[in-house]
Amino acid sequence: MGFSALMLSAAAAQQMSNGQQEYLNSCAVCHGVDGKGDGPMADVLRKRPANLTTLARRNGGEFPYWRVYATIDGRGLVPEHGERDMPIWGNQFLPDDVKKYGPYGGEAVTTERIQNLAGYVQTLQR
Repeated sequence: MGFSALMLSAAAAQQMSNGQQEYLNSCAVCHGVDGKGDGPMADVLRKRPANLTTLARRNGGEFPYWRVYATIDGRGLVPEHGERDMPIWGNQFLPDDVKKYGPYGGEAVTTERIQNLAGYVQTLQR
């Protein structure tokens, strides 16, 4: 294995662990540890959380990465497209990230957190 492949796999492993940690901190309470939509809060929500393990299957076998990213971020979604049941995580993450890293660094860190989450959700596919 070449050096670049080693770097890529190390980066992918770190991304996945960061994504998993973010998922467990922010998403599992509703979507469940395994992503099946059965978290401890699932029964008290108005609408049952999505089963994240079947996203690829429901999308013709291809994981809809950018749709998942946009759904998690939520800041680019148009209000006319209906009410959103999930938190707008881009808005949730950004204030603390800006406080820590400044306006540009904060946005970059928020973007990375959401990319890590979308990448982790991809690993949950069954």
